[in-house]
Amino acid sequence: MPALHWWPFFPFSNAMAKPPDPYRRRALGAAAGLAALLPAASAQGQLRGHGNAVEGLPIPGSAEERRILNVIEEVYRNHRYLSVPPEDGRLLRILAESIGAERIVELGTSTGYSGLWLLLALRKTGGKLVTYEIDEGRQAIARENFARAGLGTLATLVLGDAHEEIAKLKDPLDLVFIDADKQGYPDYLKKLLPLIRPGGLIVAHNMASPPPDPDYVRAITTDPALDTVFVNMDSAGVGITLKKR
Repeated sequence: MPALHWWPFFPFSNAMAKPPDPYRRRALGAAAGLAALLPAASAQGQLRGHGNAVEGLPIPGSAEERRILNVIEEVYRNHRYLSVPPEDGRLLRILAESIGAERIVELGTSTGYSGLWLLLALRKTGGKLVTYEIDEGRQAIARENFARAGLGTLATLVLGDAHEEIAKLKDPLDLVFIDADKQGYPDYLKKLLPLIRPGGLIVAHNMASPPPDPDYVRAITTDPALDTVFVNMDSAGVGITLKKR
């Protein structure tokens, strides 16, 4: 079994620094505890060691969740275009469901893989997803994938340039997921941040690879109204920004 690596969550400015000793001891202890669980779990096919993350599908809690997860796995296995890694998809679901998100905006639908994870959360919170895509072919595939998962009624798919289309949004938002044109991140942030409710989240993909726009990183790490951490930085990287209450 591959070695399990533990990467604590750090603010951007301290991402490459050693954590304080007490924190490091707690992190290593947690990693050791998790590692001890891996052999039994792997034998059941539930977990696979992958870099510093534990990859795989969550254990379904119902027949409906199992059906949705099967579609999610099939979409990832057969994807024709780049999508978020499974561990990032699971993170999106956990973030959305844990804050009780009811209004989510996604920039960059692609073929719907990340959107399926968000919809998996929204089916429990009673919310809706508005997702933007500029490519008609990819949007059509996403619409089909949402329907196959039985989640199509929870999603509004918008075709066009998201920079222009998001200007039409007026209602408060709980979570925004940005995974579109990388140079456009600062503009998306500028236009959507006023709509994010206090306690809401802006989640940005590709904070490690490809290199993020430095203006976006500067904006989310120097604004006193925001608090940002970066996770899964040994892969594509995810920035999680809280709009403080």
